[in-house]
This record gives sequence, structure tokens and C-alpha cells, in this order.
Amino acid sequence: MKQMASTFRNSLVELITQTSTNLPPDVRVAMGMAVEEETPGTQAEQALKIIATNIDMALEDVAPICQDTGMPTFFVHTPVGVSQIKVKAEITEAVAEATRLGKLRPNSVDSLTGKNSGNNLGSETPVIHFEQWEEEDIEVKLILKGGGCENKNIQYSLPAELEHVGNAGRDLAGVKKCLLHAVWQAQGQGCAPGAIGVCIGSDRAHGYFLAKDQLFRSLDDVNPHPALAKLEQEVMEEANRIGVGAMGFGGGVSLIGCKVMAANRLPASFFVSVAYDCWAFRRLGVRLDAGTGAIKKWLYRDPGEVVTKMAKTEGFPLTGRELILNPPLAEDDVRRLRVGDVVVLSGEMYTGRDAVHAYLMKNPPPVDLHGAALYHCGPVALKQGKAWAITAAGPTTSIREEPYQAEILKRYGVRAVIGKGGMGQKTLAALHECGAVYLNAIGGAAQVYARTVQEVLDVHLLEFGIPEAMWRLRVKDFVAVVTMDSHGGSLHADVEKATGDNLEALVPAGAK
Repeated sequence: MKQMASTFRNSLVELITQTSTNLPPDVRVAMGMAVEEETPGTQAEQALKIIATNIDMALEDVAPICQDTGMPTFFVHTPVGVSQIKVKAEITEAVAEATRLGKLRPNSVDSLTGKNSGNNLGSETPVIHFEQWEEEDIEVKLILKGGGCENKNIQYSLPAELEHVGNAGRDLAGVKKCLLHAVWQAQGQGCAPGAIGVCIGSDRAHGYFLAKDQLFRSLDDVNPHPALAKLEQEVMEEANRIGVGAMGFGGGVSLIGCKVMAANRLPASFFVSVAYDCWAFRRLGVRLDAGTGAIKKWLYRDPGEVVTKMAKTEGFPLTGRELILNPPLAEDDVRRLRVGDVVVLSGEMYTGRDAVHAYLMKNPPPVDLHGAALYHCGPVALKQGKAWAITAAGPTTSIREEPYQAEILKRYGVRAVIGKGGMGQKTLAALHECGAVYLNAIGGAAQVYARTVQEVLDVHLLEFGIPEAMWRLRVKDFVAVVTMDSHGGSLHADVEKATGDNLEALVPAGAK
């Protein structure tokens, strides 16, 4: 029994590792097509090329594709007679081991105290859904869905009046309006291009469960229900005409997958539940021998398959026209920057996410932030002897810091804020007032940015947990795009308006 448990746990650790570091073949194909289809020379194409490089790096280093490995969510089928209690115990231990190895970021936070458990375990963590079946194997499927895209999940209660599409009624035409609206509202905050899993009907809670379950379908499958197959195809075509594009930079590829199911509902309720996933669409599965715990078969991929490189070139496709920034920055350094400029940072920067921003509203910073570059990032960091190593370091969604950012700019003299997805009008006004700039890094490109970290110089506020601590880093050749400048320019606001207009144009006249 002990040997079986050890084998079972090792199989689960391998499943977690492969899910975190090796993008499934169907997603690779979809992202490869996105790179080929995007307009050459655009910021969206540049973003997609960085994404392709990042996918290669993650596979090469067996390191997280994105630093936000999300809330590990398992869907498990067990044969009659197999103890689900023991299966749950092995999954729990495997999650803790994968976290210790750096394949998962410690993401489990106590909702009352804010304390990070450090091992991805805690109340209702990880998430495990069990179901019995009549087959002889144990099937375990895993999805790692980061917080940025999880926050862009959305649920509609029809009929509803929706921005840019008007009234959505209780029919498939109304459902389609919801799905196009769901893609539009995600913008760059969901790390487009993304995929959506959808449930029409059910109740509020189970609808979200079924929507996420749709994300376990292969991107290249065809819905067996003709009406839903038609809906999926239409949404794919029309969503990619909205123009959100990679990272919300504007472009022709916003959606790589749309998977829809329908469930019976109450007469009084008509919910449309949408689970939005980002381009780092991490889900895999295994069939395990119920007696030994050994992997018998992989789902979604052939283990003998030769994985070809995604990227045609190494690194960020530089043009020689990039602007060099060496923090700490002077006001003149950032006043000369305009929306659309590509910058390369070399020097020191500090990370700071939700906990750090909330702390700075009530306490002085533990470091001098005057002229600093503040990176919205929760890295994966491993202790190696007395030193720390950053093994994944992409940006987090910046809009969560909107309640704090303007005040922090004014109080502490921060000159550059780095993140993804952009920020709001309050921050934009503060950038203008203070002489600061917002730089958009490429969401999910955890390996590309980890390789720019030359040294971890220090860490502060580690009591908040590894993702929420303030890390002092020395970086070299850290590339980002100016998307909000000190002159009132915001690419995010421009794209949101333009894509809203495009969304309105997709709705037939008189149907709004």
C-alpha cells in the first residue's frame, strides 16, 4: 500500500508539473495560428511572439509558463471501491510537493487573516471535484487558471441590458450577445487571446462549475449539439472582429476557443455563466492504474509527441528604436515617453501587489521609492542556500491597485508602474500630475521576465507571503510597452472605446 501511495503521488506531481510548464498541443496549435494570423509589425504581433518564446522557455526549463498558477482545480473520476478519502489525501500531498519544487506558486491565502499558507493548502484548497464511474482506472484532470482570467469570469441573468449590445433575451441570440460582451469586457486584463467555457442554464453556483468544466474540451472538437456548434463557430468568428487583440493592444486575434453546453434551469432563472481563461490555457489529465497509481495514459497529448518550438526567433523582437531606462528615474526620463513607445529597463525595480499597496497606504515604505520602477508582480521565488532565485516573474493585473496607485505615486515619488491590462482614470490623472508612466509587460510571460532578473538584492514584507512580498531586483533588458503616459494618453482607454464601437457594429440593426 505504501508503494502504491508513493507511485500515485509521484504520478500526481508529474501531472501538476506538466500542466504548469508544458502547454497542451491543441493550445499550442491555436497560439501558433494566432502568431501567423496577426498583422505583422503591430504591438499585438510583438506580444504574441514574446508569448511564443515564453512557451518554449517554460518547456526547456520545466518552469511555470505563468507565475500565477492559480487555484489548482482537480476533476476526478474513481472506480467503485476506490477510497476517495485516500485519493484526496494523495492529491493534497502532491500539491504541497509541487509547490515546494517551485512548479506551483504558493497561492492559498486565509480569507480572514490574509496569511499565505505557503504550500497551497488550506480551507477548501486545492479544489477537488469527485465523481464515480464504472471504468477500472482513476482519471484525474487538472486545470490551473490564474487570478487575472478568473477575475474576468462573468455571469449574466437574462433578460439583461448590456453595454454596446443592448437587450439580451432568453434565446440563443441573447446568449451570443452575452458571449461577445464577455470577450469584450475582459480586454487585456484577462491576458487575451483567451478561451471561454460557457454554461447556458442551471443555477448560479452549478452554472459556473459546468462552465469551467467546458474548458476541459479540446479546442479543435465540434459540439455534438448542432445549434451549440453553430453558436460556438459564430462567436469565434465575431469575437475576433471586435479587435481586443493580444494583451488588449488591439488586433485580430482575441479568442482561441469557445465551448458551450446547456443545462436545465428553473423557469424563473436564465443564467449564462462564462469561465474566461487566458492564452496560458493550462489543463491536462491522466488515467491512473487504480491498483498501482502509475500513469497509464495522458489526456490531451501523446507523451511520445515531438514538441516543436513555438518561436521563430529568440527573445523580444527588438527594432533598435527602443528607449533605454535605468531606474531610479528622473521626471524628464518619463515625460519624454509617449503611448506606443517600447522601453528597455536595466537597473533596480521593486515588486508590489495588493498587500504592499494596502500597506503603503498606512505605513511608510521599507525602501526609498523616489524615482523607482514598481512592478505589479507576484513571482515564484525559491530559496537556494542563503540566496533567493526568481523562477517565474510575469506581471499581474494592475486594475486591482487602482484604489491605491494615485496616492502612492503622489506620496513616494514612484516614476514607473509596470503591470498588465492598464489602469483607470484616477491613476492616469496622477501620472500626468506627478510625471510618471505606466508600462505594460506581457501577461503570462513568466519565463521571459524571470530571465531578465540578474539578482535578488533584498526582500521586504515577506510576512505577506512570497507572491505579496516586496522584492528588490536587479534586472537587465526588461522590455515593456508604454500604454499610459504622463500627457493623458491611454492605449487601454482607446482600445476599449474602439472595440466597444466594433461590438456595437456586430449587432444587427434593430436587435439592440
